[in-house]
Amino acid sequence: MASSAFEYGTENQSPFQVTSRREIVSLLNGISDRNEMVTLVYQGGTEIMLTRIIAVDDKKNRVYLDCSQNAVMNDVVVHSTDIVIETSLDKVRVFFNAQHVNACDYISEPALCIDIPVSIVRLQRREFFRVNIPLDRLIDCNLPLDGGIYHLELVDISCGGVAMMDDRHLLSTAPGETYKKCSIDLGDHGQVETGLVVRNFQDISFPNGKSNRRLGCQFIDTPPSMMTIVQRYIMHLERERNARLSAMK
Repeated sequence: MASSAFEYGTENQSPFQVTSRREIVSLLNGISDRNEMVTLVYQGGTEIMLTRIIAVDDKKNRVYLDCSQNAVMNDVVVHSTDIVIETSLDKVRVFFNAQHVNACDYISEPALCIDIPVSIVRLQRREFFRVNIPLDRLIDCNLPLDGGIYHLELVDISCGGVAMMDDRHLLSTAPGETYKKCSIDLGDHGQVETGLVVRNFQDISFPNGKSNRRLGCQFIDTPPSMMTIVQRYIMHLERERNARLSAMK
């Protein structure tokens, strides 16, 4: 896989690389068929655009992507290099590099396109099992900030930490920045009292032109009793998800 401006980890990714053209095309078609959300990461990993794979054309060596409604954002992406495209398929992280993104048309509609990658990495390597917070419920993380309490919405949770949306951009994005005496309200499962340390962030630009900031934070100084609450909540969300999937079959 071509080198990128930023890294996804330090482990050897070679065993996880897919280099068979037929398998790569099959993977991309699977992502497209399931309408999976795709994250296009650029500007050294600090900017992302959410999109989807519209179609894969093996003969023309093209992968077609939805473009943003924001023309300026599309222009920045088109003039960027060393882009990473990340998504998932069957709970496995899938990512690959694109040296360039081009503006194009697909069935007479504006789109973006890239070359079919020569390799793809399928890598399920999280130390902790992470689950997304369902869209139909709001989970608040409350941080003491400037003498008050700042409320942020969680987007996912694991036994290692959380990801949350800082829509007002009030928190520091510096890796290692620590916030003590935070609390997470998990409803009937209880309240988690913990410290949080910033590990990463991404500024997200949506196709409708709106933006947000996603912060990834690690739990610190978390008592075992609090981690038990987190574990039970994760198991609850996974049981709910499996029940929904079973009902759809």
